[in-house]
Amino acid sequence: MSLRLSDYDYELPSELIATRPLSQRDQSRMMVLHRANETIEHRKFGELKDFIRADDLLVLNDTRVLTARKFSDDGAIEFLFLEKMAPKRWKCLVRPGRKMRVGATVKIDNVEARVEEILSDGERVVALNEDVDLFEGGSMPLPPYMKRESDALDLAQYQTVFAREPGAIAAPTAGLHFTPEILRELPHTFVTLHVGPGTFRPVHSNNIVEHKMHAERFAISDDASRKIDNCQRVIAVGTTVVRVLETFAGAGEREGETNIFIYPPFEFRVVDALLTNFHLPRSTLLMLVSAFADREFVLRAYAEAIRERYRFYSYGDCMLIL
Repeated sequence: MSLRLSDYDYELPSELIATRPLSQRDQSRMMVLHRANETIEHRKFGELKDFIRADDLLVLNDTRVLTARKFSDDGAIEFLFLEKMAPKRWKCLVRPGRKMRVGATVKIDNVEARVEEILSDGERVVALNEDVDLFEGGSMPLPPYMKRESDALDLAQYQTVFAREPGAIAAPTAGLHFTPEILRELPHTFVTLHVGPGTFRPVHSNNIVEHKMHAERFAISDDASRKIDNCQRVIAVGTTVVRVLETFAGAGEREGETNIFIYPPFEFRVVDALLTNFHLPRSTLLMLVSAFADREFVLRAYAEAIRERYRFYSYGDCMLIL
């Protein structure tokens, strides 16, 4: 067990960061980690069904990413709409913040937006004269490490094929590999967790226990809960699903907010296997994966992925941990 931030670090050549999606979702590579004997296989995502039993259940996150990045009509101010707090009232990241003090107003899509409050973390509470359409006219909020603006291809590819519940500002990236055809062949259900900006926030505390996890909204339907209870093995598709299921196991709530922070050691109550992408060094996501599979085994697998030239991060390849 390690609680030191430096123990979750690794060096990644920048050319292995996937900044563009593959032309076909299911053509990504899939590293398979077998925890029982700490062995590694190199497969293709299209071979996922080879590892799925009839009484397994894949659990996926059906959140839909909003085109939540918008600019004021004069182009001077950038808004990232994070969370709807009430009708016509949003929590936003605003740049440059110095121009948007309390009471400042601009227009977005010809709708007046006024800063009502500045929160302790610098986010703004913004009141609108009328609702702004976050499915038209905005852009996908791509992760900062892509270092580019989103384009028309991202509107389709930075969204899972099963996305249906609007509210995320980042994709649940393990789900990006699925096509409708692959999904139809596999036993599955959905939960919802609206991925927030905290997923990209770095951990600054040298002792990771001191890190304050961001809260995100989640929901589990009665039908999904019933399927989870009646399967033999739960395969979580992504770290967001892990956080939903383990929050539910701990608190019994089917809807609300979770700020669960999973790091070694952690006793998993629901999740038996995990499909996930490769995560940033020193990130809470890498800590979660290291709690599910031994940290040293995970970092050894990452080192092998680098040697084998896997593609990393949101548009990258994936890892199946059994």
